[in-house]
Amino acid sequence: MNVIDDRLNVLRARWENYARSGSFDQFVEFTIIVNSLTEYFNRMRLPGLVRMCEGLENLALARLGTPESHPISDEDATLLQRQIDTLLGAAYNMRPVAPRRRNQQPAEGSRNAEWIKPRQVWLVAAPSRRGTASALGRQIDFFGFLTEEIVWGDPLPGGDAPLAVLFMPGQETTAAEHRKIAEVRARYPASQMVYLGAELVIDDIVALMRSGIDITIPAEEGANSVLNCIFDLVQNFRPEKFRVLVVEDSPVAGKLIQRTLAENGIDSRAINDPGWLLEELRAYRPDLILMDMHMPRFNGVEATRALRQISAYRALPIVYLSSESNIGIQVEALRLGGDQFLNKPFNPVLLAAVVKTKIARYRESQHLVLHDGLTGLLNHTAAKSALKAMVEKPDIASLTVVMIDIDHFKSINDTYGHPVGDQVIRTLAWLLKGRLRSSDLIGRYGGEEFLVALPDITPAQAYSVIGHIREDFSSLPHVCAAGNVFSTFSAGVASWPDFTTAQGLTEAADFALLEAKQRGRNQIRPAHARGAASPAAQPNLFSENISP
Repeated sequence: MNVIDDRLNVLRARWENYARSGSFDQFVEFTIIVNSLTEYFNRMRLPGLVRMCEGLENLALARLGTPESHPISDEDATLLQRQIDTLLGAAYNMRPVAPRRRNQQPAEGSRNAEWIKPRQVWLVAAPSRRGTASALGRQIDFFGFLTEEIVWGDPLPGGDAPLAVLFMPGQETTAAEHRKIAEVRARYPASQMVYLGAELVIDDIVALMRSGIDITIPAEEGANSVLNCIFDLVQNFRPEKFRVLVVEDSPVAGKLIQRTLAENGIDSRAINDPGWLLEELRAYRPDLILMDMHMPRFNGVEATRALRQISAYRALPIVYLSSESNIGIQVEALRLGGDQFLNKPFNPVLLAAVVKTKIARYRESQHLVLHDGLTGLLNHTAAKSALKAMVEKPDIASLTVVMIDIDHFKSINDTYGHPVGDQVIRTLAWLLKGRLRSSDLIGRYGGEEFLVALPDITPAQAYSVIGHIREDFSSLPHVCAAGNVFSTFSAGVASWPDFTTAQGLTEAADFALLEAKQRGRNQIRPAHARGAASPAAQPNLFSENISP
């Protein structure tokens, strides 16, 4: 059973518990689970499901009331049940995996790519834009998706819900086209709806949003923005659980806070002495601190001011949770470094919402630090850190690291200009994101070099996967003013346990990459464990070599 199934089953169980008892406390627990599910779908970039969860959450919050207002009326219970059933149905429809591209053969014994959502993309185009839609569809297909073209006014195809629907209207959006968008939204509430060709007029954008559009893209931005939008829906790493450090001198209050956080899928650790803050911050690395105001030794404001002196913690969100009711003291606490003030006794739904919102914004700001601006991949430092974590997992079974370098890249920049070079780099990043699994690590290691880590497959399987990507990349034209430009890449492969550290793996794969360059480029070479036979003496699974 996967993570989505687990969460949906918890939602169903909490609602059924309330339906049987009508208890106010159980309705609060149900509302908290809905809020948690909303945040989970938001982190997994499933905007349609986020919208449905938010609707269910608003219905629940409007009926939260007080213990005396429960159980809710039969009419309200029926309304909530319908919303729950719609959400469950849409979420389950997002689980199937789309068929593999015909020319992409898996390695023998390897698993299918582990996508949590279907990879179909529909292009709904006006008759005048069918040529553009076909060309764009071929581009999207190339990166591992499965597109289907639909003419405005034609019936929708059957089958699984698509990952995304791209609408391409004629000269201007008509009332019939708005109805078509609303029809698709109603039928596939969990799919991402994208509109290509929007005028930068706020009235028009609002009208499209009301019809069901999630993202509007001006026509002049073209295919790059569309592909970026689609790849934004593809997770290469599942986000870590939110982590909260609770600084609270009351054991009872600390346990109550931790229980509320746990019910929302948030991990937490509690300390009752602010003097332990620095040790816990280094060991636990929380995303947020929930700080009591009045504690022994020194108060929460003093602890916050001390933390803000340390560069590593200047941006870390700190939320005060205290019975302090003096507004002047609350304002002063915020002025001296706090981010928000919540009163005790706290509303569990509000506490969870504040914590999640603060952490989401904090992680978004951290994302800019950890990811490459051109490709959206992990940058050099973040990729090295992620690989180290993968190698140090206690349950590691197998891991293959690949270093990739674009061949003759300097000559591309010198001949065609840096914008074309950037496009070549971005295209390879898209290809890697489109073809690899959600569990695989992909990073831009520097310049035109990429780091890939593939867990739970053999070196031969990794070679097969990277080999298909290499073949397809070499056949992909990069359009520029001088015509079509073609590029290739070379790669080196190293595997655990031949090399048992992250540094050893990257150095070995980099040495194998150098060998691939020296042997003529546009090929993949294996690293050889210390003490193994020389490359010339070993039988070679990686012998394929296609001249540029």
